[in-house]
Amino acid sequence: MAGRDLASIVTVMAILGGTAGYLLSDHYSNATDTALSASAAETQHSVESITETASIPDQTPRHETVVLEQGSNLMAVLTASGLERTIAYDAIEALRDVYNPRKLRAGQEFELVYSGDTQDSYELLDVLSFQPDPETIVSVSRTDDGFNASSDKIELTTAQNVAAGTIEQSLFLAAERNGVPLPVLMEMIELYSYEVDFQRDIQPGDSFEVMYQELNNDAGERVRYGDVIYASMTLSGHEVRLYSYTDSHGDTDFYNQKGESYRRALMRTPINGARLSSGYGGRKHPVLGYTKMHKGVDFAAPPGTPIFAAGNGNIARIGPYSSYGNYIRIRHNDSYSTAYAHMTGFAKGLRQGSRVKQGDVIGYVGATGRVTGPHLHYEILKDNVQVNPMRIKMPSGKMLKDKELETFLADAQILRKQYAELSLENRKIASAD
Repeated sequence: MAGRDLASIVTVMAILGGTAGYLLSDHYSNATDTALSASAAETQHSVESITETASIPDQTPRHETVVLEQGSNLMAVLTASGLERTIAYDAIEALRDVYNPRKLRAGQEFELVYSGDTQDSYELLDVLSFQPDPETIVSVSRTDDGFNASSDKIELTTAQNVAAGTIEQSLFLAAERNGVPLPVLMEMIELYSYEVDFQRDIQPGDSFEVMYQELNNDAGERVRYGDVIYASMTLSGHEVRLYSYTDSHGDTDFYNQKGESYRRALMRTPINGARLSSGYGGRKHPVLGYTKMHKGVDFAAPPGTPIFAAGNGNIARIGPYSSYGNYIRIRHNDSYSTAYAHMTGFAKGLRQGSRVKQGDVIGYVGATGRVTGPHLHYEILKDNVQVNPMRIKMPSGKMLKDKELETFLADAQILRKQYAELSLENRKIASAD
């Protein structure tokens, strides 16, 4: 018993250090000895527990960001970061279920999360994630059976912005000067191309307004531009306002102030950013050298510029055609057809009988056939006879009536109010800067 007491006292001395001297004074009694023995036993047990707890390794996951370098691949990136090759292989194979690794480009960042556990001295990968585009996040996560991949869309919030300007030299320069994003300008040009000849109709002093959407992520960063929802152009004193409106059937289109659809059956200019280089009518042929009827209009543009279908219809002819070079003719209805010539090539998958929609890319500007340089020769045929694309009265689109018209006019008023408020806010910000 005395031996156990002595061991208890020694243990207490080891734990309590200098205070043990007091415990060994003349005041030390048998009762105190018994109490100290029990206390020392508890303390020793606590110390052992603390020691055992302290020996547990840190299980905190490790995070790492790696970048795909030029000429490298995902396997090389993962193994270079310390991942065991078979684990990297399994993760990449799982990734293929939702994303093709061949689409990865240099500069792509990957977020890696490693488990605190190890396997054969290698760290275990818990999660691999990356954003192939601003709207998508792809993840590969470790499971009991290997890896599982998922692809999720990032929820974006919609904001609105506005711009306006006066045209001095060209619409493009005026838009650039007033901060109109290029995708917004291109959509605006397409909207007005049903009625406006951008080479002849626009004059110095004309003006424009536009309200468009911006799509932002959770951090408030702009991911991309959305749709134009309101636009106005004043040409030679005549203002045409266009409003985006979704009708009771769920169909969205643009309508003018009267509720008339501005989308005509055919586009006058089925190409963006081109210069009208030759009009319809008699002219001295640039190759043949004598006066000859020019049965269409020519748009000069760089080789490869996309050409659009002027309206819905079926491909009636496609391929090389005499002096027209690479040629497409689209039949729109019993009365109207359109023709496109001198193309460098056709859109993939098109053949005779193919169905196309208005605005679909059907080919690209070239210099095939009898030409002096790259351009699009464009014809509109009415009852198989070429007519002047710039002067023909186009078949009108849908007209809103009754309750639908009332709803549209109310929505149009709201859009105008929103435009005015955002314009005022932008001016305040600009003046403060």
